[in-house]
Amino acid sequence: MTSWQKYIDGNQEQYVEELKQFLRIPSISSLPEHKPDVVNAAGWTAKRLESAGIENVKIHAAGPVPVVCGDWLHAEGKPTVLIYGHFDVQPVDPVDLWTTPPFEPDIRDNRIYARGAGDDKGNLLAPVIAAEAMLNRRQELPLNVKFIFEAEEEVGSPNLPGFIETHKDQLACDLVLCADGGQWAEDQGAILLGLRGLCAIQVDVKGADADSHSGTYGGTLMNPASALARLVSSFHDAEGRVQVAGFYDAVRSLSDVERRQIGDVPFDEDEYKAALGLSDLFGEKGFSTYERAWVRPTLEINGIYGGFQGEGVKTVIPSTAHAKISCRLVPDQDPDDVARQVLAHIEAHKPPGVTVDARQAESGAYPYLIPHDHPGNQAARKVLKAVYGKEPYYTRTGGSIPFCSLMEQKLDAYTVILSFALDDENAHAPDEFFRLESFAKGQKAYGMMFEELARDTK
Repeated sequence: MTSWQKYIDGNQEQYVEELKQFLRIPSISSLPEHKPDVVNAAGWTAKRLESAGIENVKIHAAGPVPVVCGDWLHAEGKPTVLIYGHFDVQPVDPVDLWTTPPFEPDIRDNRIYARGAGDDKGNLLAPVIAAEAMLNRRQELPLNVKFIFEAEEEVGSPNLPGFIETHKDQLACDLVLCADGGQWAEDQGAILLGLRGLCAIQVDVKGADADSHSGTYGGTLMNPASALARLVSSFHDAEGRVQVAGFYDAVRSLSDVERRQIGDVPFDEDEYKAALGLSDLFGEKGFSTYERAWVRPTLEINGIYGGFQGEGVKTVIPSTAHAKISCRLVPDQDPDDVARQVLAHIEAHKPPGVTVDARQAESGAYPYLIPHDHPGNQAARKVLKAVYGKEPYYTRTGGSIPFCSLMEQKLDAYTVILSFALDDENAHAPDEFFRLESFAKGQKAYGMMFEELARDTK
């Protein structure tokens, strides 16, 4: 065991106490009344970087919110990594479902329970502690390190793109390490290669100026709810394939290697169905469940509403009906292009007798994919194999993390996700927790990753 690893082992009690301090700050970015707490969390993060030995620590303004940056840049001839994390957290409702108050950290069964424990404050601290341990024992790091910790990840990072654009030189790097995410299981590591992108559409259908009596007017006018149902049903064929013209044109085909990597990840269909309370699965033919969830694009109806919603009967023809649509995108789909395709489909298929207002609801997120044999992934493979004692899986996720594609676009740098939360730890839900074993594991893994990336430099 190296001296810096011994340093980490010898200070775990202190690190847990620091994590408790961090978790007591209710830095909920989505609630205006917690803006002072978000600023407080930025200050705490900056002080922790400084105490670790990180230089040039500064709290910047990204629009109305803080961004904390710092660096250590004395490893001449070695690569530079940028470490990303976020110190904002989700709201805590419903509070009555928490066993202990969400901002009073409680340790039970070697787990720390609090909002933000694993997403992302525990993970955020891991690389800071690794850098501190190396600087304490070696007085240097094996490579150059920069940090960027933001305050709006939980609300979509709206001010981060502009900040990165105006600080490109300060943030320039060879590789990004994302301290936000997780591993496959307590005893199984994973390298996350790809994430789907996202675009969203709002559809509003209008008929008469007001709700109409279904006896008086039924059969004489187009019902907006029926019109919307017709429109929604036009999006897919009977087997679930999207029928929007051009929707699949830019989709990158899977290679044999990619299909094999996905196939190597264990999948129990009965367990999958049981967890969802389903008797059958449904999806595009010719693809496995993980392929459909990870590497195929989708168009989903997220919400559909209109007309009378109360108990009993109210015999009206609603004047309006509405739907919210989202598309999960894969390489090489462009969210704006896909949104235009969906809007063109709506225009071509709108029923007569109603007006349809459809629009892109928000800015989209690009899909992200890092080559499986990228040097950063090769280093991560060695580290995770050493940590877990077995080869990591190569996985993807159906969700979206805009930060990864943003780094590729703005900084021309790929992102390796190196973090240690697990799916069962109730992120975004009551009783969120983080395993203290994972907290310590992440600290050592980051130090090992620093060494591995520096070792590969010729």
